[in-house]
Amino acid sequence: MEQLHECLVMAKPAGPRCNLRCEYCYYCDKTRLFPAGPMQMAGPLLERYIEGRFEASAGPVTHFEWHGGEPMLAGCDFFRSVVRLQRKYVPAGRTVSNGLQTNGVLIDAAWADFLADEGFTVGLSLDGPPEFHDCFRKNAAGEPTHSRVVDAFNLLRERRVFCTVLCVLHSVNSADPDRVYAYFRELGITYLQFLPLVGAGRAAAEPAAIGRFLCRIFDRWIAGDVGRMVVQAFDEALRPVYGVPHALCVHRETCGEAAVLEHDGSFYACDHFVDQEHCIGNIRDRELRDLAADPAMLRFGMDKRDRLPRCCRECSVLDFCNGGCPKDRLETAPDGEGGLNRLCPAYKTFFLHAKPGLALLAAHMKAGKSLRAFKVSGT
Repeated sequence: MEQLHECLVMAKPAGPRCNLRCEYCYYCDKTRLFPAGPMQMAGPLLERYIEGRFEASAGPVTHFEWHGGEPMLAGCDFFRSVVRLQRKYVPAGRTVSNGLQTNGVLIDAAWADFLADEGFTVGLSLDGPPEFHDCFRKNAAGEPTHSRVVDAFNLLRERRVFCTVLCVLHSVNSADPDRVYAYFRELGITYLQFLPLVGAGRAAAEPAAIGRFLCRIFDRWIAGDVGRMVVQAFDEALRPVYGVPHALCVHRETCGEAAVLEHDGSFYACDHFVDQEHCIGNIRDRELRDLAADPAMLRFGMDKRDRLPRCCRECSVLDFCNGGCPKDRLETAPDGEGGLNRLCPAYKTFFLHAKPGLALLAAHMKAGKSLRAFKVSGT
């Protein structure tokens, strides 16, 4: 299981700009928040951010996370500057790591070489086989993108770049968990994230379908892939059973520890709350460490716990989800209070289904046995 890290800052060097037009994207329309212009983090601002990030980090590892939009639109020279400035400001004895979340279509041999040489980890967005990925993830010309993402994955794998895959669970792929899982296994994915998409629009999945999907994937994973593939949703579900805190903000009791730094220096409480109401300030005017400790930031984080409706507080799987992400909360819960999560039916179905198997896995781990040696009785 991964260890917990300190407060994450997702920096967006190219702002909300993107070279794809994914139908379910929640971030492209953020361009309206900013004046017309190149939407690129300027060199002096980048330097201020990197210096401030080291000052705000206790170490021994300072992690930099680069998101978008599409962060690779900032260009490879921009990221060469990132590495140069990190080397300039890194404190003695401190280790630096970088993560890049990308749609992958810009990755060629030169990019892959750079990412490998500089030790970046890469998150690739891939929604499964072509018929599931291309239905919602097209470029600006309306063309499919699946083959280019797979090419990027292969380039990175050839260079031994640690690569995670982020799969959005939408209305199409959530109906066929066996096809999705078989595809990712065949591709050789070792770290897999599922991001459930609920709400409005034709791409949104039904919560019941998401619950069934996770249960089916879990059954296949625990029967043969423990120790071979890490599935983030299962890692998180294991944590309360094993007795360690959640790593993912979605399932932690409070949030506010995954901030956003936009290309213009504006600092927001959360990637899903990039708006004027949740803008904490700007690193042009204030130190990064002060923004991260701002009372508004702390209040945002505590609201997740303090505004849970009674039905959540009394739920048998509260320790597993802690109400989920505030972005998915409904205005009215069954008891008349606000805050019930749209994903509640999916969460409850999955956590109750997985709990017995997770208890066996936790006992196996506490006994000091190899994960590869884990086997569910009867499989």
